[in-house]
Amino acid sequence: MNSDNKNDSPESTQIDHDIFIIGGGINGCGIARDAAGRGYSVYLAEADDLASGTSSQSTKLIHGGLRYLEHYEFKLVREALTEREVLWRVAPHIIHPLRFILPYHKGLRPWWLLRLGMFLYDNLGGRKLLAASNALKLDDNEEGRCLKPGFNKGLEYSDCWVNDSRLVVLNAMDAHEYGATIKTQHKVVAIERLAEHWMVSVENQLTKNVEEISAKVLINAGGPWVDDIINILSEENDTPAKNIRKVQGSHIVVPKLYDHDKCYIFQNEDDRITFAIPYHEDYTYLGTTDYEIEGDPRDAKISDEEVKYLCEAANDYFKTQVTPDDVVSTYAGVRALYNDGASKAQEATRDYVLQIDDKSENQAPLVNIFGGKITTYRKLAESMMELIDDLLDKENQHWTEHAHLPGGDFAIDDKQKLHELFKVDYGFLPKGIITRLLRNYGSKAALILGKAESEKDLGKHFGHGLYEKEVVYLIENEFAMKVDDILLRRTKLGLRYSETEKKGLEKWLKNHFK
Repeated sequence: MNSDNKNDSPESTQIDHDIFIIGGGINGCGIARDAAGRGYSVYLAEADDLASGTSSQSTKLIHGGLRYLEHYEFKLVREALTEREVLWRVAPHIIHPLRFILPYHKGLRPWWLLRLGMFLYDNLGGRKLLAASNALKLDDNEEGRCLKPGFNKGLEYSDCWVNDSRLVVLNAMDAHEYGATIKTQHKVVAIERLAEHWMVSVENQLTKNVEEISAKVLINAGGPWVDDIINILSEENDTPAKNIRKVQGSHIVVPKLYDHDKCYIFQNEDDRITFAIPYHEDYTYLGTTDYEIEGDPRDAKISDEEVKYLCEAANDYFKTQVTPDDVVSTYAGVRALYNDGASKAQEATRDYVLQIDDKSENQAPLVNIFGGKITTYRKLAESMMELIDDLLDKENQHWTEHAHLPGGDFAIDDKQKLHELFKVDYGFLPKGIITRLLRNYGSKAALILGKAESEKDLGKHFGHGLYEKEVVYLIENEFAMKVDDILLRRTKLGLRYSETEKKGLEKWLKNHFK
């Protein structure tokens, strides 16, 4: 499979499609996959890289949203709880179950309320594979040893971890396999709405060539830029659209705070909750914040106040204390929460809203997406396709619930068996590299390693287990173009790379992929 990004004609061309999607985040790519699998012709344009915005800056959880129960969002929680096991089955290489420890904090939420919440969490979503919740004594076991004295009991429950940016990429890959055109580094520069179709001008950010694309339906999956796109389409409107609240969620990465593989969810005195989650063997990441912002989401950056808040939240619980000086990395993303009038950012709904723009009669339809969360992206895509089927007068069946994402074509229980097979076939590789490749690519790791019999067969080594063969695979199959595409969003190895090592990879890319 080759990326569509490298062979643009210098001349503008007109291409007919059923659906044009603006935005290469999880919602845009999820819709592209579902639509292409139903036989629609799809064109997706992303101005930067896939998952370059909110979709790679998440807490990386496939979860029901325990805290949403307090805001009575039972429909959202039920849907999200059900989706945990659906997504785990279709992408077992990039999704795996986690156990979370919730220490009981005297003076905050009462014990009976926490137990009730756990009962609902266990039973709302038809849980079948994930382990149920249980109470724990924290003063005599491993989970409590890293906590300060006084946290004597707690609750334990299940959710799942996801490699967020890879989930986006895998949806884009599958969409491409079904015939969708996926264009990264392609910015929408002009849009014209006609009676029966849209004309969209798309500029290649690398060559500056422009294509003219026609499509029957336009989907605005701009995430935190969704209102900006609406404002461009409604230039005659003096009142800017304010359908979303831009809420920044920030995380910090610190040296690991404990030795086991479970996670923690902490209550804080401001009624918010924070997480502590193991990361890349040597680290723990802490998050998240809810900080409402204005301005361009591209400028999102963790503030000193947020760093201090996350350190203090962790220090209230852990024996090992952290300071801003201990932070080795940070990331901040902007959630596009639907503006439901909630007074606080943390109270705003995490549910999604799909809005058909019907203000212009006898003109091509526009569908805007407000809100949503990574856990429910697949259900959002199904809901979107129900609207599209109605708009285009077609009838299709849902299909993604049981369809594996690329590399995930093995049973959950066969994960270890796959690992053992790779150890036999590629025993020359260190165990850690095999584990990383399988967690990133699943069965498709075999396409990277091929018939290699030694590390030399994998080409140039860029450090930290990243070889030339993997980089070539990412460029030819996963729409990667730049160093950050590879290190931050495809492999997540950027945390370990020095500036010198990054420049070495960048130089190689310039010499081999011009």
